[in-house]
Amino acid sequence: QVQLVESGGGSVQAGGSLKLSCAASGSTWRVCVMGWYRQAPGKERELVSTIRRDDGTIKYADSMEGRFTISQDKDNARLWIYLQMNGLQSEDTAVYYCAAQRCGNPVFEFWGQGTQVTVSS
Repeated sequence: QVQLVESGGGSVQAGGSLKLSCAASGSTWRVCVMGWYRQAPGKERELVSTIRRDDGTIKYADSMEGRFTISQDKDNARLWIYLQMNGLQSEDTAVYYCAAQRCGNPVFEFWGQGTQVTVSS
């Protein structure tokens, strides 16, 4: 099992920035891809960005590329991913979830509890 804990959410005015963090612990050696998803009220969960552990390959949803930056780190037994969000707009208001994908598994099966990001105009 992999446990994921997000932090860094909060409230910000439009145009502002936030940085989200996610710590992965447990069987992290099985994780090949980590990512961020978000879910706005009344909408389906959508992909924000993913990053591969081995070669650092990064993907962004079209609407976030250029404003959001994903990165990764490691300390002892934990993996970390971060999401730097700049130029936030009201439509970025959502619960942001960290997710992890095991090697050989095509879907994200481990999820954090989510962290709320609220952007006021």
